[in-house]
Amino acid sequence: MKSEHKHQKIIQAAIKVFARKGFYNARVSEIAKEAEVADGTIYLYFKNKDDILISLFEEEMRKLINNMKEDLAKQKDPIEKIRRFASNHLSLITQNQDLAEVLQVELRQSSKFMREYVKDQYMEFLNIFASIIKEGQEQGLFRDDINTGIAKRAFFGALDEMGRYWVLSTTRKHSISESAKQISEIFIRGILKNSTKEKGKTS
Repeated sequence: MKSEHKHQKIIQAAIKVFARKGFYNARVSEIAKEAEVADGTIYLYFKNKDDILISLFEEEMRKLINNMKEDLAKQKDPIEKIRRFASNHLSLITQNQDLAEVLQVELRQSSKFMREYVKDQYMEFLNIFASIIKEGQEQGLFRDDINTGIAKRAFFGALDEMGRYWVLSTTRKHSISESAKQISEIFIRGILKNSTKEKGKTS
């Protein structure tokens, strides 16, 4: 229990230090100081700074995946699932801005992560969205010609770009909730079958 507590203290300290100093400029000693542990203690849990970042990503992605699955399980309509997916994804930015900055900006500063990390959890996250598209196709709501492999990356790319914009911008012209709504509706209108669109106009 104590070991797990210390591990989490280091992860949370790293989030703060990476957000404040930037991944490239952050030192392991600064993370140790923030976590209130000896420098050497860090190396009992992590190999180096990159290892801390990767562990941080894995743990936060697992939380995101579990929360997303739990929320989507409450929804039956694939269209509403798309809206909830976008809302859940972008709302994390306002819940923890330090974490958002690390995941949106600093993660890309680690050449080891970008080059070597096997993104299993990232793909699991994308496949949640792919399953929504398949579900909609099976129900006759979404166009059959939509390629789920392309669709999941396109939708995530739009959310990711808006998330990075919100983190980096000093003059935020778009709220997170409005951004999630706009991205969802643009995407939904693009994948709906024509017959479904016509029903939507007359209803």
